[in-house]
Amino acid sequence: MAPDIPQVCGGQVSGYNRSPMTASTTAGPRLQIDQLGKRYGPRAALDGLSLTLQPGCFAALLGPNGAGKSTLFQVLTGLFAADAGQVQVDGHDLRTHAVAALRHIGVVFQAMSLDLDLSVARNLRFHADLHGLPRAVAAQRIAEDTAAAGLDKDLDRPVRELSGGNRRKVELVRALLHRPGLVLMDEPTVGLDPKSRRELRQRLHDDVRTRASSVLWATHLVEEAEAADRVLVLHKGKLLADGTPAEVAATLGGGTLEEAFIRATA
Repeated sequence: MAPDIPQVCGGQVSGYNRSPMTASTTAGPRLQIDQLGKRYGPRAALDGLSLTLQPGCFAALLGPNGAGKSTLFQVLTGLFAADAGQVQVDGHDLRTHAVAALRHIGVVFQAMSLDLDLSVARNLRFHADLHGLPRAVAAQRIAEDTAAAGLDKDLDRPVRELSGGNRRKVELVRALLHRPGLVLMDEPTVGLDPKSRRELRQRLHDDVRTRASSVLWATHLVEEAEAADRVLVLHKGKLLADGTPAEVAATLGGGTLEEAFIRATA
């Protein structure tokens, strides 16, 4: 990472001093990426990407289409292998201890990944079984988390009967069911109405605050990035800026975050 890019809720960079978050004094980074590289033939989808997320951080990964956001998420979730670099999740190396690393990740992909013919409850129980949650623990969490999301009356309904917003809520409940330290959200609000988008973001902000989880929220929408603690601007596989929304706008030449983002990625 370039030394003039400040980091927020992610450690310190030479020449930029920031007091660490309280949560980071009791745990290591939720996510540590060092010089990550991934190529498709001559094109570098990820080009020496490095970043750190400490506990209690809601970070927006802001980039235009083709910036490398989805490739990064595919690497982080073990779908693709990186060509170079290292990833650690809650201290577990993704290359050498993949099962342990992936156990600490919850993910909501852009494409819906629920079984439409199964009920909400069966989708969630299947996920709990995959993570080895005891049935009693799983039942309690499913009851509590669906109630908090306003889905408790839909537990026996097939997922295909739910609205798009409620399907996303089910996916978020599923992603958090095993209480991961790192939550990955890959452009999760595509197709959702404003109320559903706001509720989804609020649920994750609550999780960050109460459990000191960290969220990496990939988006190309500036308005979503403006609601984050930290913004990381990704363009052509490289990190252009890293900081609060105001700091990123200043780093990219000033003006609003939207103006700066468009100018830097045009």
